[in-house]
Amino acid sequence: MSIRKGKRYRYGIHVPDMKDLCAENPIIKMPAPKKVYISMNQHIGAPAIPIVNVGDKVTKRQLIGKESGVISANVFSSVCGTVTAIEDIVTASGIKMKHVVIENDGRDEEIFFDNIENFEPKTIIERIRLAGIVGLGGAGFPTAVKLSPSTKLDTLIINGAECEPYLNCDYRLMIENTEDIYRGAKYCALALGIKKIVIGIEANKPKAIEAFSKYDDLDVVILKKQYPMGSEKHLIYCTTGRKVPIGKMPFDVGCCVQNIKTVIAIKHAIEDNKALSSTVLTVSGNGIKEPKNLRIQIGTPLEDIIEFCGGLVGETVKIIAGGPMMGKGMIGINSYTRKTNSGYLFLTSEETCLKEPTNCINCGVCAKNCPMRLMPMYIESYALSGDFANAEKYGAMNCIECGSCAFNCPAKRSLVQSISMAKSKIKEMKQNGR
Repeated sequence: MSIRKGKRYRYGIHVPDMKDLCAENPIIKMPAPKKVYISMNQHIGAPAIPIVNVGDKVTKRQLIGKESGVISANVFSSVCGTVTAIEDIVTASGIKMKHVVIENDGRDEEIFFDNIENFEPKTIIERIRLAGIVGLGGAGFPTAVKLSPSTKLDTLIINGAECEPYLNCDYRLMIENTEDIYRGAKYCALALGIKKIVIGIEANKPKAIEAFSKYDDLDVVILKKQYPMGSEKHLIYCTTGRKVPIGKMPFDVGCCVQNIKTVIAIKHAIEDNKALSSTVLTVSGNGIKEPKNLRIQIGTPLEDIIEFCGGLVGETVKIIAGGPMMGKGMIGINSYTRKTNSGYLFLTSEETCLKEPTNCINCGVCAKNCPMRLMPMYIESYALSGDFANAEKYGAMNCIECGSCAFNCPAKRSLVQSISMAKSKIKEMKQNGR
């Protein structure tokens, strides 16, 4: 075991962490709601296909949505009850998704996998696939695929940075579920056939750093408090010194990065024979009466979460799914928890910037702060003019959408939204052969 300081990267920004609203609040298990609305599309790739019908009785952790391709994931019921609908629902994110609606009947029953007889890499990866585990700290890439790289790796990195303001779910898990994280990480390493495990934790989390210092076969790297430290490529550099080239992936430099919640889910799937049916998230902001860290059933309505946290207070002007930097603004409360949810923020006018954008003044602050060394002002300009070829030339596809550019923009330009739009258009053009 070693505890050491990580390397520093030159760019990025420093943001107020705003974590003190509930950083010291232990994780509370929220009672299951009367109804859950479980999306079939909680991951990157093809949506799961519903395998239940209206009127079916289901049990907690029963398979209700089957993966439909290599890049897909199983979906499980989070309660016991009756399927009352299978329908397309437009959520507060503005996207229409197929949901299985289950009315909770209050039964305390659940389904478990059979015990694993041998702990070989193929067996572990197959269990992870069956359990529907995806990356729970980001886009939701199926974990079984991530643990099956085509090249040999030598380092597993556990991402304990949690650099987004307000969010504390990973921090609380590192303190309260340290052993689960360690054991899940060991199973990941076994699946990959590697021995070196590193966990990167920001310096503002001394309790978490201390919690992992007891493991002899785990390297603890203390990271500088800097945003976006949790980005895969920056985390790899700061923990190993390796640079992931533009257009390449972590496995190209021998690394695999896993999120805190993901490795806990792996531990539960391997040792406790449990499919993924719940998650841990932070509910925070000055617009909610009682900020909390919650263990919650997947498919829980946001309306129920608000009620459980005492309701809205003051003038809540913005609701965000995720953190304020990379989260998605919502157009209402018609939303339901997903595997990948890290939090819900209820922000007042004092916590947000609602100013109208003005013309770019070409100050260069966005380029100065960009951790990917891009020129966001040029990419935005090309995107808004419909010149997506030049947007791509200036590196739009390399943007990680961290929000560093928009955070410090004196003109309050919607840089991330413009670049994200450009990326979507570029992908669409390539798919259509243009």
